[in-house]
Amino acid sequence: MSNLVTIDDIYKLFQNSQELAEKRAVEFDRRMAESRAEADRSMAKLERTVERTTKAVEALTTRWGRFVEELVEPAVLRLFQEKGIDVKEVYPRARTKRQGLAMEIDILAVDDTELVLVECKSRLSKDDVDEFVEKLTRFKDAFPHYRNYQAYGAVAGIEINEGIDRYAYRQGLFVIKPSGDGVVIANDDDFKPVAW
Repeated sequence: MSNLVTIDDIYKLFQNSQELAEKRAVEFDRRMAESRAEADRSMAKLERTVERTTKAVEALTTRWGRFVEELVEPAVLRLFQEKGIDVKEVYPRARTKRQGLAMEIDILAVDDTELVLVECKSRLSKDDVDEFVEKLTRFKDAFPHYRNYQAYGAVAGIEINEGIDRYAYRQGLFVIKPSGDGVVIANDDDFKPVAW
C-alpha cells in the first residue's frame, strides 16, 4: 500500500498552512499592538518623570541662583567702592520690558554717572560669561535712561569652572568669588574693566 499524495491532500496542506500563517499573523499583530501600547504607556510615564525632574532641577537652580544673589548683594557697594566705582544704590533683579526687549539684571549697582551690572550663578561657565557679555551690549537699549552712564560688568559664582575666571577677566568683567564668610572681587590691581 502506497501513500499517494493527491491534489486534495496538497490543497488541504496548503489550506492548513495558510490558516496557521493567518493565526500566527493575527497573534503577531496582537502582540505588536500590546507592545506598542506598553511602549506608549512607558513613554508617557517617562515624559511625566522627565517633566517633574526638569521642574525640580529648575527650582533648585533658581534657589541656588537666589542664594548667590543674596550672598553678593550686601557686599556690592563696598566691593565696587573699594575699586573706585562709587555706586550708592543697589537694585536686585532689575527688570525691564520695552519694544519687545525684555531683560533682567541680577544685581544693578548705580551712582550718578556709573553703574555695575552683576550676573550671579551658582556655577559660572563660559556660556554664562558669553551670554552676559551679549546682555551688556544690549543693556542700554533695554534701559535707555542709563544711556549716558559708564556701565561695567561683573560675574559672580559660588563655583567657577576652571579657567573661566581668567576668561571673564579677559572679557573686561569683574569676577566675584566666595572668600571666607563673604565674597571678594578676584581681579588684580592691573585689571582694566571694559566700559559698556
